[in-house]
Amino acid sequence: MYIKDDICYAGRLEEGIRVTEAKPLRGQMLLVTFSTGEKRLLDTSLLEGTAFQALRDEKIFKNIELFHGVITWNNGEIDIAPETVYQESYAYECDAV
Repeated sequence: MYIKDDICYAGRLEEGIRVTEAKPLRGQMLLVTFSTGEKRLLDTSLLEGTAFQALRDEKIFKNIELFHGVITWNNGEIDIAPETVYQESYAYECDAV
């Protein structure tokens, strides 16, 4: 847990990390590229809380937007902090053949 600007967040602070690209894949997976250049996979079906239940609707899930480095859906009604995306995702490595 950490506190920044008098707000308490779960997890650990990843200073200055932003999402630069998020591509919806099958099975509620996202391929996310961060400002560090690193690519990671996020399984949105594992996100807890009623706010994320709407992502089970494929139309909403695929209508992803980035707002100042933050992933949002449904006209900003649903969002997830870049730090959380990083912590809840896992490394993605793809070797071109």
